[in-house]
Amino acid sequence: MSAVVTNADEGLGAIANAVGAEALSTDPQELDYLGHDVFSRGAPLLAVFRPKDKQMLARGIAAATRHGIALVPRGGGMSYTGGYLASVPGALLIDLSAMNRVLEVNAIDMTATVEAGCTWATLREALKPHGLRALAWGTLSGLKATIGGSMSQNAVFWGARDGVIADGALRFEVVLADGRLISTGSGFFRSFGPDLTGLFAADTGALGIKATVTLQLVREGAALGYGSYSFDTAEGFFRAMSGVAREGLAAENFGFDPFLQAQRMKRDSLSADARSLVNMMKSQGSAWKGLKEGAKVVAAGRSFLEAGSFSLHVVCERHHESAVTADLATIDQLMLEAGGKAVENTIPKVLRANPFPPVNSMVGPAGERWVPVHGLLPHSRLLEGWRRLQEHFAGRQEDMERLGVGVGSLFAAVSPSVCLIEPVFYWPDALEEVHRRSLEPAHLAKLRQYPPSEAARSLVTELRGGVIDIFRGLDAAHLQIARAYPLRQASHPAAWELLLAVKRAVDPSNLMNPGSLGL
Repeated sequence: MSAVVTNADEGLGAIANAVGAEALSTDPQELDYLGHDVFSRGAPLLAVFRPKDKQMLARGIAAATRHGIALVPRGGGMSYTGGYLASVPGALLIDLSAMNRVLEVNAIDMTATVEAGCTWATLREALKPHGLRALAWGTLSGLKATIGGSMSQNAVFWGARDGVIADGALRFEVVLADGRLISTGSGFFRSFGPDLTGLFAADTGALGIKATVTLQLVREGAALGYGSYSFDTAEGFFRAMSGVAREGLAAENFGFDPFLQAQRMKRDSLSADARSLVNMMKSQGSAWKGLKEGAKVVAAGRSFLEAGSFSLHVVCERHHESAVTADLATIDQLMLEAGGKAVENTIPKVLRANPFPPVNSMVGPAGERWVPVHGLLPHSRLLEGWRRLQEHFAGRQEDMERLGVGVGSLFAAVSPSVCLIEPVFYWPDALEEVHRRSLEPAHLAKLRQYPPSEAARSLVTELRGGVIDIFRGLDAAHLQIARAYPLRQASHPAAWELLLAVKRAVDPSNLMNPGSLGL
């Protein structure tokens, strides 16, 4: 347990002297908003600190820890595993949203350096003129999700063939608990000696707070191809997704179970889908092709996927059309062998046309509360994992129906060896300020306003815990560990002791996001 400041006013005064009073806020409404992630609420906060640069960040951290104040870093606020929720009352939340600049794009060395509060959408816009992208280049929440937060939590979606997001980091500048600013690795080659960059990746700020990130870049593919397929069985679906992953045929390879697929088809509108495609094609210099693709989306409607089926979607990205054509032909054959059939490829086209849409999907289509939970499994355990999850939900079906709790799953290939299974819960419940501030106002105004439902929320918490237990029994790995996933139980005892020793070395008073990672 971290030390707790005995005189809050004295501590805040010291921080204000170090960074300026305008960088601090104790506004109760602001603290209430920042003290809640997408799912849960943390302990009451002392104040919020918004640094403008890495030097101010270092001064503020040093002043806070000298007075025994615990620190909690926050990126874009899209977390649902307690990553920026205080474990102890009286913590200082560090909001990095003002440190949002792209500092350098080096097209010769294929690197980019950003401040930790820079969003994935901002980086993508900066890289477009160069025809470059990051290796794994963001999550679907990249309009809000920050690069520093994603590196700290670890995540995956866009560019998954090239690995998880933390794999693309070359160097971090990190502020330690005593205010020292250290630089890890090299700005152009990560593996120069022991991997200190890797040490601070996926640490949720428990070892230090990232100030800047240097990322490896790759040339963006000039040719894109899309495929969508329907499967009657989970066996066929997993066989197909694993086959595509093992062959490295798709930049993105993901799918939905029948429930989540139905939720997806309720969202947005055909006209919005068509506009996204037209705009993408215009940006690629082909407005006529965009109009044709948009017309195809409208013609296909939202009924091209059969009720009760699993859907698999792929995006192929290469430098030449011939390579994309060859990849899609191989994928078609794998789908056929696994029992799949091709359907209209609207979903991957629309997603790739607008990779960072407004984060309206952080609630259900009608305004229900929403929270995911996930596990990373090797291909050989996917079907067993899926069956255990279905048994778990079937055992509580009566309670779920009574309280209006629904669950569906997202699937995504993460590497030639690993796929993600992510059950997603929906339930009727009141929205929090984090939802109201994140959703588009026009979208929020259309949603149903549910009353608070402690019973439904408690059931989701229980079901979510059961999912984590199932994944633990299958030796699953996890992203976004934070305060949700059992890192200690999954670690070799000697390895856990080594991690504790590192924590003591960089944060002897346990003031850096105490409780995160189970530390």
